Order: sequence, then structure tokens, then C-alpha cells
Amino acid sequence: MSSITAEGVRAAAIRIRPLAKRTPVLTSSDFDAAVGARVFFKCENLQTGGAFKIRGASNLILSIPHADLARGVVAFSSGNHAIAVAIAAQYAGAAATIVMPADAPRWKLETARAHGARIVTYDRLNESREDIAAHLLEDSGATLVPPFDHPLIVEGQGTAALELLEDLPELDALIAPVGGGGLLGGCATIVKDMRPSVRIFGVEPAGANDTFLSFQAGERRSVPMPQTIADGLRSPQPGALTFPIIRQFVEQVLVVTDDEIREAVKFLLTRLKILVEPSGAVGAAALLFGRVGRGAAGAGGIGVILSGGNMDLDQLAAYGS
Repeated sequence: MSSITAEGVRAAAIRIRPLAKRTPVLTSSDFDAAVGARVFFKCENLQTGGAFKIRGASNLILSIPHADLARGVVAFSSGNHAIAVAIAAQYAGAAATIVMPADAPRWKLETARAHGARIVTYDRLNESREDIAAHLLEDSGATLVPPFDHPLIVEGQGTAALELLEDLPELDALIAPVGGGGLLGGCATIVKDMRPSVRIFGVEPAGANDTFLSFQAGERRSVPMPQTIADGLRSPQPGALTFPIIRQFVEQVLVVTDDEIREAVKFLLTRLKILVEPSGAVGAAALLFGRVGRGAAGAGGIGVILSGGNMDLDQLAAYGS
């Protein structure tokens, strides 16, 4: 039985209120016409720190006993989780050390640092972030705040879907990005408790298709260092804690190409006037390019989690070329 529960998601929703916003839900008649369905976008790109990650990070950090908080927290992340940990640690009065790849988007590095975090960079091709974090933990006695494979992280992420179903209880389907599986696993847990008939789909880039391959095989599979513009979804393997939840509750894991992701980012920016980073736009891309069957939704519509909006201006400018 999973240690992730719907009750835990509901408890997280109360715990994270000081930091996590209740994000809006937007619609677009243009998008609906393009995909032939009613679509509701849960805008986590407008969340504190620019992504859903504040939900899980704050749920864990605000659960750490005061005596342990004094020794600080350690995390590893390519960006959005780093920012979330920095914000939550600063709020809780804890020192944060975050292991980030040297090639992480510069804006994300600078934002985490601006919120008081000490950044330790590494070469993602030749070094292990887990090993570096382990040494930091051994030296400091700090608490690890992992990006996805922890019950409090997963339950915190699930609050995005809790809010969405509270606003739209008649939804027929939910689509969420999947990297390590924390968001998808947490959302699936609460959705199947609240409305078991909802169909759930995960989406990841074709260049980082570890969850797709794992889902097909029925067991966790890993891929070589993923190459994709969706830097937040470059996990080489789904989580040990999250993958069984995905297998149990998710109907299908879909993949989209980087070119399709770019088109979705541009559509959301030009039609809905919102900036969504590539990792956050994969669900919209799956709908725009027909990865989800036309029968996925009825009158209740499809919920899509736009998971983040932290995008370098240089990267955005390249989309216009």
C-alpha cells in the first residue's frame, strides 16, 4: 500500500497556505476549437516561485521539527525545485544548500541564490548530484528535501489537482507533466479519491521518455542523460515511490517532441497571453498534436496542469526565430 494518501494531500493543502497560492484556472476558445474539447488550464506558472514545486517543498520544510531546521536543508534540482526550496527555507528561517547542474538555466540559478540559498554546481555528465548532496548532509546534519521521491513532497504537489477538482468537480480527464513523477503521482492520488471516473494522462518529452518506457514495461526503466528543451523533465528514471502510483492510477503516458513543445509555448503566449516554460507546456502540446484521443472528455472537459513559467529571456527570444 502506498504511503501517499488523499488524507495527506488534504493536510498538505492546509500546511502550505502561508506560501502556496491558489492558482487560477484559465480557458481559451481558440485552444478548445483547435483540439475539439473544453480545456481548463491550472496555471501553476503563476504560482509562488513560478512553478508548482513550492507546494511540495513547503509541505516538507514546514513539517521539519524546529531543532532539525536549525541544521538547515539540502536539495538537488535543475531549477524550479531549487527556487521552491530556497523560498520555503527562507520563510522557515533555515539555511538552504542546493546542488544544481552548471548548465541549469541561469535565471533559475540566480533566483534560487537571490532567496538566500547557497548554490553548489556540478557537471551533470560526469558527477552525481545525489553523491554531492550525501556529502553535504553528512557534514552538516541537514535535512534532505528531494525533488520528488518523498511522501510529503508528493502529497504537497497533489494539492494542485485538489484545487482544480474543487473548482471543477465535473472534469472528465486530467493531464499533467511527468519527470520524476511527484506531480503526477500526487495529483493521481487525490483525483482518484475525489472522482474515480476521471481519466489521467501523463506527458513527457520524447527525449526524456523514461516514464513512458517504464509504463510500457511495467517496471522502472532508465534512459541515458535526457536531451530536451524541457529541462524540468530530464529525470533519467521515474521515482521508486511515485512509479507504482502512476502504474495504478494513470491510464497512459504520452510523449511529445521538442518542436511540438515549442509550438505549445507559442500558442499559450500568443493566445492566452501567459508565459509557460517548455516543461510546463507538454500537456498542452499533447492535446494540440493529437496525442490524447478525441473521446477523452465529454461535457466536463479536460484539466491541464501548466506546471511552471520560469523561462530565460534568451530562450524565449529564440522561439520567435
